[in-house]
Amino acid sequence: MTDFSAESSELATHDQHQNDGRVKGITSLPVFTIGIIPWPIYLVLLAVFVAFSYTEKIPSDISLMIAVLTVGGFTCAELGKRLPVISTLGAAAIFATFVPSYLTYAKALPPAWAKSVTTFTKDSQFLYLYIAAIIVGSVLSMDREVLVRGFVKIFVPILVGTLVAMAVGISVGMAFGMSMHDVIFYVVAPAMAGGVGEGAMPLSIGYAAILHQDQGLLLAHILPSVMFASLMAILFTGLLNLYGKSRPNLTGNGTLQMGEHDDIGLLNTQSGTPIGPAELASAGITAITLYLIGLLGQTYFKFPGPITMLLLAILLNLGRAVTPRLKSGAYAYYKFFSTAVTYPLLFAIGVALTPWDKLIAAFTPAMIITIVATVASLMASGFFVGRWLGMYPIEAAIVTGCRASQGGTGDVAILTACDRLQLMPFAQIATRIGGAATVTTALALLRIYG
Repeated sequence: MTDFSAESSELATHDQHQNDGRVKGITSLPVFTIGIIPWPIYLVLLAVFVAFSYTEKIPSDISLMIAVLTVGGFTCAELGKRLPVISTLGAAAIFATFVPSYLTYAKALPPAWAKSVTTFTKDSQFLYLYIAAIIVGSVLSMDREVLVRGFVKIFVPILVGTLVAMAVGISVGMAFGMSMHDVIFYVVAPAMAGGVGEGAMPLSIGYAAILHQDQGLLLAHILPSVMFASLMAILFTGLLNLYGKSRPNLTGNGTLQMGEHDDIGLLNTQSGTPIGPAELASAGITAITLYLIGLLGQTYFKFPGPITMLLLAILLNLGRAVTPRLKSGAYAYYKFFSTAVTYPLLFAIGVALTPWDKLIAAFTPAMIITIVATVASLMASGFFVGRWLGMYPIEAAIVTGCRASQGGTGDVAILTACDRLQLMPFAQIATRIGGAATVTTALALLRIYG
């Protein structure tokens, strides 16, 4: 068993400082933070933002955007965490994503700031840096045997859940007056297509080519199903997390398989070498290297880059090519991004990639009920099949629920809502591979029966 005594000692010291209620060296100031931001810095940043608002143009440089996204993301998350009842249902992640989406739509967030955030988010593509950190960090930190068994088993609940969800979704949609054609191609398939960029976009392009219709109109018809399904997955995940607190025998709190307790973070501290900047930087450049290889593969062979990155990380771990120092650095790298970057990223997604008007435009009672039934049956299947296979049923249900996520952004929101970001590698399997299979199948069926 790994020795965490040194780390525990440091945490205890940190907690003692927190309990003292004072900042070292400024004994008159109480310790209070908004997320990770000390309150004096928070107030200074707000003043800085006001000052920038009076300039001719708000820049999109990385320093300013880090500050804006950090303040926005953690402010929304803190609001969600403090609401009664729904705070336990993943409200922090929901607020961090959908509040900025609405504020942008209502122009309560000044358009100049929204434009700057959108430009930075789309140009920098830092979503993929985040996913690289979470995937590579978590995979390289996993125990080798757990990794093998987990990835082999998880395909079963994903497959069964997909088939059950399709059958339930089609049946419910038709029962509420929708045609089979509309249910399949505009509700169920988009809900499990793997998000916007990887799912809704290729679906709309394929539909336009087959049906000889306008791609933009088709995309607007598809998007609400994608976004609402992801929202339902977040809410159901929050409910599962709450259920797990009352039934601890059903959850591994991020561990996928029963009887195993260290899916992630098996730090090798036998050498006594602490995690330092060198280990952290090594893990970072490793994650970026694997991401770039995946990006090349996507460019040349049209194979999803995150899956290539995931497979390479798995091969490195299975091939025992991960040194103890790199393993420790990978864990620290993962923890840094999961702690400090998640809510800022969700805020950026809300502003730049979640159009509020498209989200609510096509909602009908039949569509809403169909999506709820589809996602509920998807996750319920994962729960029971996972339990049958010797997995923690709540973790299996959460991973299976990522079939209905809004791509990588949805995976982040879903796993953040239940504090299980270490399941990201499994979530990517469900989202990317499952989504690609859904898109391919839907286009093939539309070509035949459209």
